Amino acid sequence: MNIHKYVSKIKILARILDKRDLYTILIVIFVGLGSFFLGKISSIETNRKPITIERGDWISPESISSTLPNLKPNLNKGVYIGSKSGTKYHLLTCPGAKQINEANKIWFSSKIEAEKAGYSPAGNCKGI
Repeated sequence: MNIHKYVSKIKILARILDKRDLYTILIVIFVGLGSFFLGKISSIETNRKPITIERGDWISPESISSTLPNLKPNLNKGVYIGSKSGTKYHLLTCPGAKQINEANKIWFSSKIEAEKAGYSPAGNCKGI
């Protein structure tokens, strides 16, 4: 068969079918193709490691010491730190925590403990 015969068959088919029928056929074809490719994409995504969400109000001492080896938390005292003369508490990674003298440091094991003692979170400390 040559191209002219295919073209004439398509023209005959177009005369027989209504425009609404052609739109319906095209929609079915596009939905099928879209479903096929979305299935392919989802099979690629199944090989990824799942995302886990941990509580944001507490950072384990192990994670701090592994990411910042020069800032070792005092495992006996806590992860949050405040100053005896101040009203704010910080994480060990915060700039304000680095400025507190050793003699003035107050350690807290949780946010709740710090807030019960009258301290509030430092505004420049991300992660609190």
